[in-house]
Amino acid sequence: MDAVAAAGERNARQAEVVERLRAELPPHALLWQTEETIPYECDGLTAYRERPLAVALPETEAQVAAVLRACHALGVPVVARGAGTGLSGGALPHALGVTLSLAKFNRILKVDAHARTATVQSGVRNLAISEAAAPHGLYYAPDPSSQIACTIGGNVAENSGGVHCLKYGLTLHNVLRVRGYTVMGEPIEFGSEALDAPGLDLLSVIVGSEGMLAVTTEVTVRLIPKPQLARCIMASFDDVRKAGAAVARIVAAGIIPAGLEMMDKPMTAAVEDYVHAGYDLEAQAILLCESDGTPEEVAEEIAHMEAVLDSSGATRIEVSESEAQRLKFWSGRKNAFPASGRISPDYMCMDSTIPRKRLADMLLAIQAMEQKYGLACCNVFHAGDGNLHPLILFDANDPDQLHRCELFGADILETSVAMGGSVTGEHGVGIEKLGSMCVQFSAEENAQMHALKAAFDPAGTLNPGKAIPTLRRCAESGKMLVRKGALAFPELPRF
Repeated sequence: MDAVAAAGERNARQAEVVERLRAELPPHALLWQTEETIPYECDGLTAYRERPLAVALPETEAQVAAVLRACHALGVPVVARGAGTGLSGGALPHALGVTLSLAKFNRILKVDAHARTATVQSGVRNLAISEAAAPHGLYYAPDPSSQIACTIGGNVAENSGGVHCLKYGLTLHNVLRVRGYTVMGEPIEFGSEALDAPGLDLLSVIVGSEGMLAVTTEVTVRLIPKPQLARCIMASFDDVRKAGAAVARIVAAGIIPAGLEMMDKPMTAAVEDYVHAGYDLEAQAILLCESDGTPEEVAEEIAHMEAVLDSSGATRIEVSESEAQRLKFWSGRKNAFPASGRISPDYMCMDSTIPRKRLADMLLAIQAMEQKYGLACCNVFHAGDGNLHPLILFDANDPDQLHRCELFGADILETSVAMGGSVTGEHGVGIEKLGSMCVQFSAEENAQMHALKAAFDPAGTLNPGKAIPTLRRCAESGKMLVRKGALAFPELPRF
């Protein structure tokens, strides 16, 4: 089909969709003009962009159901979207589909201090939950770096974690109930506010399903008491192997820190120039190790961690003496992404998981990849659970750099699998890791995932083309692996 014919088909389809949705939504809740839909053309993975036919911004659950029923009747794909902070292209629009924004679902419905739960709409920001619970001495534990902006619906879609997930768990471990709608506009509920729910455990299916099984509108989360005290150790190392070994030794000693993060020298330099957290710029790697609890528990755990870090070869150990200093230590880690944006036109933040004992091996492997692909990389890890976030620096306006960045990222993911890890830890697969899924999962395993998808969405119109690769896709990726030595992202929309 030539460009003129394709444009004509798109315009005709858009007119049909807009006419149908106008009957279901108030005028201000439907966008379709080019200048209105451009802000929705990508999520945090900005290298790939596509404009939807229309953007629906429902304000009630009845409107969500109506939009889904209308799109299902027309056979139109639907991509649900929260704050658009995802980093794997999970909210990339479909060119002939509708983007369903839950941005107006931003009400905190109930905070139950006795049950230690909060029930909120899916568009509520992660940090807003803790702010609402604070008067009761409670908070919501999962804290992604984007928590000031990311929404709980998006956290459910990606099973997000954060710097405190080692001790307190991921989204899955802190969500009790998810309410939403199927692709056909029918209400559906997963889990319950009780300790358990009858039937199959479908809550663990919907959390991390990347918007492919249902559209989330309401979430009940678990709240926990705010600790009496928290202190953070900042430890410097002159060798990445020593730092990696220290992480393994802390956990082996029976210590589960509230947070255990690692940054390499390039990342340390970037964030120190940005936030002036007091990081050691001579260190090859630094660790942030946090303890929280009662003053007595914290004092004992901090002393224990200091001893382990010292015996592991730390060249400098500093313990926060005030809450302000603790937050300063963490400010660098929390601002790693914007700090990287200051030193490079673009960056691609990867996300994979490896065994803790292989942290140093992976850092050294990434250093070799920097030479191989001719691109720099800054590294920040959720070291305690082996979740990597390498940030590959590149210029998206240079097609060759973008291509090399894709190969670099896929090489990291493939190496993670070879080391006994996974292609994702908390950012999801989206479109970014489709090729790399073929390295980790067999054809039979992919078929099971497709079968689960079909059970919820037989026509495959809810966030299509994401998270689960097709056999054809894996065949294409396999050819690339043989030809180029790494996986890539074929046939994706670009600038």
